[in-house]
Amino acid sequence: MPDRSALADLLGDLLALTTFPASGTRLRCGVSGGADSLALLALGVAAGCEVTAVHVDHGQREGSGEEVELVATAAAQIGAVLETARVEVEPGPNLEARLRAARYAVLGATAATGHTADDQAETMLINLMRGAGLVGLGAMQPGPRRPILSLRRQDTQAVCARLGWTPFVDPSNSDPSFVRNRVRHELRPLLDDIAGRDVTPLLTRSADHMRSTADVIDRLADDVDPTDARVIAAQPEPVAVRALQRWIRDALGEPHPIDTASLQRVLAVARGEVQATEVTGGIRVYRSRQRLHAEQIEAGPPSD
Repeated sequence: MPDRSALADLLGDLLALTTFPASGTRLRCGVSGGADSLALLALGVAAGCEVTAVHVDHGQREGSGEEVELVATAAAQIGAVLETARVEVEPGPNLEARLRAARYAVLGATAATGHTADDQAETMLINLMRGAGLVGLGAMQPGPRRPILSLRRQDTQAVCARLGWTPFVDPSNSDPSFVRNRVRHELRPLLDDIAGRDVTPLLTRSADHMRSTADVIDRLADDVDPTDARVIAAQPEPVAVRALQRWIRDALGEPHPIDTASLQRVLAVARGEVQATEVTGGIRVYRSRQRLHAEQIEAGPPSD
């Protein structure tokens, strides 16, 4: 197996497309054993980072020990540190989101993940179906936390092939009960077929445009008091909606964008068209003396 310098030479063409932090930086990387995360691990070491490969076992299937062994072997071969953790996530509603939350609880807020351009395109489509605005359509923010976001899945598979690694194929990635899987295996291929071309570069460029536009609106929204109904009503709608979104998101403690329909209802409250409205997460927004207020809605007694 090549040393760090030889690894950088071997992967140099793909390394040039990444956004890893400076050489010598300590970097935790989420490594499941799939091609994307193994490529993240290898490229992180090639970039000169002091990499810790963190493997999280969700306890969702038998034979997960094989994944740990795969990650351990790969980490040892290129001089990365290994950290393992096991979490228990019960079956039930919103399993995908709960698995993700459990994984990030172990990884930490600054850990790097192996999201690729294909993931970016899928995220944009999912957020579009959820009715997200500019922020949601901007999908994931490039940078040190997602350093291989410009690579495609075929690139990560190429990294593994060059290193002689056989990545683990997670059978849950084909489970149609997960929305992302249906987008990946059904929706995006259909879009490719209709467009007569690979739509992923188009979607990722659109996400870039959405983020840059959202950044401008963010700066304008910084100067707006979202609780002043008259000020909100006087703003251009994109600025008003962004100020309200951040305010409501803080009130909810919700890291994901608030859906556009909820924001339009809150804007109607600010304009005096209605007195109050409810938004996702059990929050009621109402207007009193030209101020907007958010309160948690108390759950009523269970029905018989």
